Amino acid sequence: MDGLIIKIWRAHPSDMPRALLLVLVLLLALPAGAFEIVAFCPDPYLSGDPDEYFVLAGAGPLDGVTVADGEGSVRFPAGAVSSGRVVVARDAAAYARVHGLPPDYEIAGSDPAVPDMTALGDLRLANDGDNLILMAGRTVVQEVRWPEDVPARQGQVHFLRDGVWDPHPRMIGQSDFAPATYEDVAVTLFVSPDCSYEVFAGAIGSARQSIDANVYEFTHPGIARMLVEAAGRGVAVAVLLEGGPVGGISAEEKAVVSYLTENGVPVRVMTTQGDAHARYRFDHAKYLVIDGASVLVTSENFKESGVPETGLKGNRGWGAWVQDPRVAGYFSEVYETDSTGGDIGPAPSGGAPAETGRSAYDPVFAPLTVEGAAVTPVLSPETSDLVLALIAGAEERLLIEQAYITNSTGGGPNRFLAEAINASRRGVAVQVVLDSSWFNVEGENDNDEQAAWINALARSESLPLEARCIDLAAANLEKVHTKGVVVDNSSVLISSINWNDNSPDFNREAGVIVVHPDAARYFAAAFEADWSAGGEGGNGADVRLVCAALIVLAFALLYAVRKIRR
Repeated sequence: MDGLIIKIWRAHPSDMPRALLLVLVLLLALPAGAFEIVAFCPDPYLSGDPDEYFVLAGAGPLDGVTVADGEGSVRFPAGAVSSGRVVVARDAAAYARVHGLPPDYEIAGSDPAVPDMTALGDLRLANDGDNLILMAGRTVVQEVRWPEDVPARQGQVHFLRDGVWDPHPRMIGQSDFAPATYEDVAVTLFVSPDCSYEVFAGAIGSARQSIDANVYEFTHPGIARMLVEAAGRGVAVAVLLEGGPVGGISAEEKAVVSYLTENGVPVRVMTTQGDAHARYRFDHAKYLVIDGASVLVTSENFKESGVPETGLKGNRGWGAWVQDPRVAGYFSEVYETDSTGGDIGPAPSGGAPAETGRSAYDPVFAPLTVEGAAVTPVLSPETSDLVLALIAGAEERLLIEQAYITNSTGGGPNRFLAEAINASRRGVAVQVVLDSSWFNVEGENDNDEQAAWINALARSESLPLEARCIDLAAANLEKVHTKGVVVDNSSVLISSINWNDNSPDFNREAGVIVVHPDAARYFAAAFEADWSAGGEGGNGADVRLVCAALIVLAFALLYAVRKIRR
């Protein structure tokens, strides 16, 4: 298609608690050049108007292209050409302070190295209501008005995709990675507390060139030692953390940061830094990219409860070590994008490690490596709707294990639970396991009420749908922290995405969908162990362990037979 795309960002004055962002994407039928929509996510949190800018994406001459609002206009200098993307800022210096690099053009003339737009009048976009006019020569190509055409929502990016405004929320500064699926992939599957530590050790121990770690919380001295040992053998190790986790950065995490930095491992945090506000409500992802050749993705933070040493009690969590340079390359780009920008700064250090004893745990599940899998990365916010599509594709069975499920702020079940309920209405057998830790059941509207509501709905509509809160004592687990879904005997979701409104829309989350029957059966076995532990339909932990062990043995025998046949 011949055309030009224009994106305009506008932020509130500094007295607002959060910036109002208007991103207007206009697809225009200009005669020159072939243009296409590209993602661009700025973070314009400077005070006043210097943070105003827009982006042209596409290729072709920009002579005669004018942007106006009825009170002022700007046009490109003669001979200007777009070769893919053009950033126009009001103030180049202000833009560079936030984004770490200058724009292509500016209006205010603050940086002699940045070409100036030609301005007539004063183009300043009002926050509560205004219009934007794009002109090619003397012809008005398109006009966009707000709040008529796009709502003026605080902090939200407004964008047009496939003719629809705001197909899902996007906050300022957030990335826009496209969905991608990679075939014929080898994946090592694991669960906490059974075998996650040994997989972490194997993955980090395999590094020869680089390790990039992004995790919400990091207090695990054992994993810290693994990273320091990797750095000691010449591996370039870098760590990115959430700078404002719930409850703040703990003394234990500060101690880990001190240990890492003292041993040459740089640790940075994503959080508001002066003029640059954090791009995500929380950087809640949990992954490692190793040598650009493999990526380890898990539901668990780098804590002793999330990744306990083998034989020690911890959380129920799911993980996958994906050994494929294509998938690793995808996550490398995510890490590079997230670890640069004005909201990245040094991590606080100091603190002291906690001296905690952990009780024993009898492992049931060993790691399982499958080959020939299809792997799809899942990111919040941009591709979290892949979870909806995964659930919508269920035909026979849907197994859901979550730390918690909360209802939508708009009322009713959140989008993922609603899709699971719809699956049960078309005959899919749906089972839901939720955590039963005190902080998830002692409130008035948390997991036990959610399970009761799901079961009441199932009874009222005669649905093949059931929910349980896990018996943690019978399962010998600290808590359920996974955010997993198994679909039929084909697919599994392993991710950090919680089932609420915030996580899929405003956090940085990361996960993978693995399509392989053995992967589905592996996590189904872990699910069934938790489902049956001390609850209805099971005879306690002993039967759970025996059944799970038999399933794992069957996997091992199947794998051995396949090896022999090769």
